[in-house]
Amino acid sequence: MDFSYCYPQPELNRRSILWDLNYFKYCYLKATGINFQEDKLEDDFQQMADLLPGAGIHAFMYRDFQSRNVMLKNGEQPWFIDFQGGRKGPVYYDVASFLWQAKANYPDELREALLHTYLKTLEKYQKVDEGDFRKRLRHFVLFRHLQVLGAYGFRGYFERKPHFLESIPFALRNLCKLLQNPFPEYPYLTQILQRLAEPTPAPTKETMELTVRITSFSYKKGIPADPSGNGGGYVFDCRALHNPGRYERYQKLYGLDEPVIRFLEDDGEILSFLEHVYALVDASVARYLERGFSNLSVCFGCTGGQHRSVYAAQHLAEHLHQKYNVRIELEHREQSIKTILQPNKQL
Repeated sequence: MDFSYCYPQPELNRRSILWDLNYFKYCYLKATGINFQEDKLEDDFQQMADLLPGAGIHAFMYRDFQSRNVMLKNGEQPWFIDFQGGRKGPVYYDVASFLWQAKANYPDELREALLHTYLKTLEKYQKVDEGDFRKRLRHFVLFRHLQVLGAYGFRGYFERKPHFLESIPFALRNLCKLLQNPFPEYPYLTQILQRLAEPTPAPTKETMELTVRITSFSYKKGIPADPSGNGGGYVFDCRALHNPGRYERYQKLYGLDEPVIRFLEDDGEILSFLEHVYALVDASVARYLERGFSNLSVCFGCTGGQHRSVYAAQHLAEHLHQKYNVRIELEHREQSIKTILQPNKQL
């Protein structure tokens, strides 16, 4: 192969290893808030960057070799997709990427069987010292874990995509098992990782908690952003409803005040409106709970974000909390009022 065609790097070298290690440090380790001495950690990073590129057998390194990139069709041999980042490098990296991918959570017996098959196949091409191979492989498993945690941290903590944060416990459980046999080559890094990798149960549909974020807002000030990273959810327009704000006696009141509540309910339009809202949102909440999703966003807007949207947001929050016992984050944005309704764990 002509590795000069590989982009952005023709091979895994010392510099690219340090890039991935710093990715872990800045996007995951610092984001967790854990205290560490940067100079000591850097010493171990330098040691790893010296050790990995010189590891034995080199070939085309897929780099993102995971089950999602292996396609099976009609019982034929596997097809591989997504070669982005492929380059020349040690064969150990792809073995580590595939067998220790976080959410695949392969049993030890399967991982060992796959590794055995890989080594037997590799022997067809060159002599393999199995003991030396396994010793070198451990370092790449560690390195891959650090790279993955950096990616999860960036996507989760900085880009606000919660499903990446949900993957972190799986990676930490793998890391915890790996560190049962410490790495004397990286003493301070091992110490930091052992603090991070205290056993964490994998999230399940039963343990994951659904949060419904409900916001009232003024269209004049823009539709609220979705902090979960999901890109938004329901946005209901209350401006077609009879507006109490048109009458002077209600102009200094809000949708939480009794006179405004009586006005809206006596008029009746908002009650019919909310019946349709409840039907739509209830269906989503039930489905989200069934599938183990963690976030749903619902926003209500009106002209000033003061009367109709506030009433609607408040009543949806109370409805969902009573019916589904989920965690509610309720915000009346234009009044700077935030309320959290916690689920009753006894129900």
